[in-house]
Amino acid sequence: MTSFSALGNPLSGSGLPHAGAPGVTAWRAVLALAVVLVLLATTGWTAIREHDSTPGPYAAALLAWEKGTIAGRQLPGPDAPPSAVSRFFRSLTDAQRQRLADRFPLVVGNLGGAPVQLRYDANHNALFKARDVERARMVDERLTEEGRHTASRRMERFDSMLRPGRQILAFDPTGRGRAAEVFGDLERARRVSVVVPGVDTELLTFEKSGRPYAAPVGMAEALQERQGSAAPSVPTATVAWADYTAPVGLGVDAASGHLAEDGAERLTGFVRELRGSAPVALFCHSYGTVVCGEAAAELPGRVSDIAVSGSPGMRVERAKNLGTRARVWATRDDDDWIEDVPHMEVGGLGHGADPVSPAFGARRLAANGAVGHAGYFVPGTGSLDNFAGIATGSYAAVNCAADDPGCLSGTGGNS
Repeated sequence: MTSFSALGNPLSGSGLPHAGAPGVTAWRAVLALAVVLVLLATTGWTAIREHDSTPGPYAAALLAWEKGTIAGRQLPGPDAPPSAVSRFFRSLTDAQRQRLADRFPLVVGNLGGAPVQLRYDANHNALFKARDVERARMVDERLTEEGRHTASRRMERFDSMLRPGRQILAFDPTGRGRAAEVFGDLERARRVSVVVPGVDTELLTFEKSGRPYAAPVGMAEALQERQGSAAPSVPTATVAWADYTAPVGLGVDAASGHLAEDGAERLTGFVRELRGSAPVALFCHSYGTVVCGEAAAELPGRVSDIAVSGSPGMRVERAKNLGTRARVWATRDDDDWIEDVPHMEVGGLGHGADPVSPAFGARRLAANGAVGHAGYFVPGTGSLDNFAGIATGSYAAVNCAADDPGCLSGTGGNS
């Protein structure tokens, strides 16, 4: 199914008035109703809940973990508080910790509170096993040609993720798959950034060779590198967080909030399990901004900033309704087609007000140089420069949007 970033402007040539033109609100209301009818006619309400629930490798690994022991001791539950998990692993010898990572790589690699380096090692083991599974599927005659081709692509993705130096903090090959990767030293960072991507995020799109900065890995890597050049004295780490089930293409899932609610729960859990007290900034793109909006009220106080780009809405009408003390930033380039998508909610579909509208109340950022819906993390753009300023706490270096010259008020920067 076609993704948001591949569509261009879906409303170009529609004859609708441009944003800000008289009567645009009425047109958007009519268009929103039309979108609802089209989505229901083509995908139906059932599309909201029709997801593959077949137990996969991670579920099987959890069953084995729950029955496992180490030195006669029961293993902590996968839902145990990170502090309890951390205490458990500190009580083990190095050999015992490594034995658990070897026996239960999918569990240890995704276990909040487990030592970060041990999680990297465990996910390295899990990726080896997943790559071998896909290599066998590539020549399995019981599969269709398309199935074997998908196995080939997944095998290549896992092979890439196994390259030396990569720090995979989360990995689950079940279904379309989920992952998270760290750039920088997460344990020594004084500022942590988390990139939350949107529609069509899965293992096969975790990174892209043709359009690297439209994929989670490229976004996070570009942000980490720009932070290093913008504030070389500030130790930072950036996480490409694709550890939730994102919508596939433009359909009811993308227009509704149920996947965002699930993603928000996972995002909140992830941020809470981060060790230390370093400030955390979230950089949310497209449907990822819906996830961040749903998570905002439950995020820990160490989240200092939430910056959204290319947002279809955050499920609230005002930034103050997000229920967070974090600074809320919003940006959109002039070429992003999402400007013409109705920013409202009708019958459970749609994500509410436009975060870059003055009435929303977010701090509005310039995005000079960014092109299109997926261009915000491209090196050399003003949007990436602004993200790096926010990520490092260098607010004086941030450029406000022309229609919000006071966006730095209260940050310690100056406009």
